[in-house]
Amino acid sequence: MISAANGAGTGLVSLGKNDPNWLDNPALTKQFIPAIGETLLMMGFSTFFAVLIGLPLGLLLVQTGKRGLTPIAPVYQFLSFVVNIVRSLPFIIGIIMLLPFTKFLLGTSLGWQATVVPLVVLSVPFFARLVESNILALDEGKIEAAQMMGASNRQIRWGVQVREAMPMLVQSITTLAITLIGYSAMAGAVGGGGLGQMAINYGYNRWQDDVMISTVVAIIVIVQIVQLVGDWIARAVDHRSRD
Repeated sequence: MISAANGAGTGLVSLGKNDPNWLDNPALTKQFIPAIGETLLMMGFSTFFAVLIGLPLGLLLVQTGKRGLTPIAPVYQFLSFVVNIVRSLPFIIGIIMLLPFTKFLLGTSLGWQATVVPLVVLSVPFFARLVESNILALDEGKIEAAQMMGASNRQIRWGVQVREAMPMLVQSITTLAITLIGYSAMAGAVGGGGLGQMAINYGYNRWQDDVMISTVVAIIVIVQIVQLVGDWIARAVDHRSRD
């Protein structure tokens, strides 16, 4: 049955389970698969660039910190301050603040491509802190042993710290990817594309329950797959289980 949403006069309709258009909604048949693709693209590109920038930043935080290879208090305090400031921004506020910057870079602030920019900017500090925590959790004895063998800081950084922390880093990347899926859904509120925008445009604004349910299920499935793949990769790169 099709009924007016929130009473008469709204001009919106709610598709109930007994409605003949349930799951045969044009929004689902024509836009659902492309929306899934946009969400995956946002997650993929954002995760890639966040790791590309956040990993070196996290390693720099470790290196210049008190327990680092070359402690430099002013550098660490400055980086830590900037990271904490950006991390404290709620995502929806951050993405609005970055709209002019995004439009400057891409010429538009709408669509999944534009959403990648604030996703990267706001997630790099988050991932950098995860990297810092992963590296600081390592046994310092292995680093000391590498130093006694004459390894350079660069060799220790990539050959010991990153190598030993690889399973934890993979899990952190998995956490990052799942977080970005949630962020990308929130970006739909400001025209970010993907499943989030579809859920807001049709599931919320037009009260089409089949669209809302379908987008939620799709996001849940994507998260589960990402987590399973991340767990598998983490076990595959854990050399400790093979040593």
